[in-house]
Amino acid sequence: MTGGKAAAPSGRRIAVASFVGTAIEFYDFYIYGTAAALVFGGVFFPSFSPLAGTLASLATFAVGFVARPLGAILFGHYGDRIGRKRMLIVSLVLMGTATVAVGLIPSYDTIGVLAPVLLVIARFAQGIGLGGEWGGAVLLATEYAPPGKRGLYSAFPQLGPSVGFILGNAMFLLLDATMSDETFESVGWRIPFLASAVLLVVGYYIRMRIAETPVFQAAVQRQDRSKVPFADLLRSQPKVLLLATLGFILSHTLFYTVTTFALSYGTNTLHVDRTTMLLAAMVAVAIMGVATLWFAVRSDRIGRGRICLASAVCAAVWAFPLFWLIDTRDPLLITLGMTGGLLCFAMLYGPMGAFLPELFRVRYRYSGASFAYSASGIIGGGVSPLVATALLDRTGTSAAVSVYVIGIAIVCLVSVAMLRETKDADFTDGMTSSRT
Repeated sequence: MTGGKAAAPSGRRIAVASFVGTAIEFYDFYIYGTAAALVFGGVFFPSFSPLAGTLASLATFAVGFVARPLGAILFGHYGDRIGRKRMLIVSLVLMGTATVAVGLIPSYDTIGVLAPVLLVIARFAQGIGLGGEWGGAVLLATEYAPPGKRGLYSAFPQLGPSVGFILGNAMFLLLDATMSDETFESVGWRIPFLASAVLLVVGYYIRMRIAETPVFQAAVQRQDRSKVPFADLLRSQPKVLLLATLGFILSHTLFYTVTTFALSYGTNTLHVDRTTMLLAAMVAVAIMGVATLWFAVRSDRIGRGRICLASAVCAAVWAFPLFWLIDTRDPLLITLGMTGGLLCFAMLYGPMGAFLPELFRVRYRYSGASFAYSASGIIGGGVSPLVATALLDRTGTSAAVSVYVIGIAIVCLVSVAMLRETKDADFTDGMTSSRT
């Protein structure tokens, strides 16, 4: 994995290398979420009731989030030991291979119970890969960043989710417009997964041509590397790790409530046309991408913590209007509701790319940033769509889901308030600046 010519670093090459992998890997991750909401219940769980099938397909979606902390520990260990670049390449290959495999799995009607078993295995591999991807990508960006511009540089990989989501949903919209429902549900949904093979080749080529980060190279020269980074992290900064994990559950909750649960809710409960829901989500995500960049850059000036705290407050305020607007079934109001939710997300997600790495020392920074991000995703991304679906079924109203979002926002507010500002922290030795 060390072959290839490593180019001299430049701002443009760093931006592309850190962005392209996250865009591809989030494309892989999100097309699974879209397919889980739209077709997996019928393809892999046909004997279940519609509600049970939706819950089962969302449960396989959650498997990826459970796997992500394991990927964070695994890739974080070697990323802190042998380098960021190598692990970024391995994570990309693992994620891409698993995604293509999903597109090749036969349906339940063809091979029976083996179909959902293979689906879970592929999803687990996806989660392992993404668990190592995000932390490595933001470290690649921030450890190359000039002083005072870590927020700006960290925005490049943070744009990956927006582009990956839009690209994946554009594929589904195209298929939906050119195929009958029967063809889409039997064959068409597989195409976005198989197309990931092309993106994998592109991402692999770009990442092979980037050099190791100067911050990690300096740590190697100082012989400042941990033998067991995750154990070192737990001994040295356990409270920071806990608060960082709790603080960013909200980011995953907001994103997947809007893009996964709301998609299922709109199509299955409100009977809104699938194309309408996908278009509304794509518009909201496009605006979110621009906002993510803006908030990341602003965090270099006014601080990471202030913007993250503002996000928690806005999310709590918007929790009820989000579903009130979706419940109207009006395309413009649905789009407005989703956009408001994802703007709250961007306010938190934009600064997060710099905030999380700044909290941890170089010797276990890959492990710390990756684990906090991935562990927060278990509840925020894996559990939240399941909880939202169950709450809706139990209460018959979206108000219960809004209350759940408010609860997560309060957890974020308290946790981030206990972390001191890090934008001016010394990033070379990674000394944390937490009140804990």
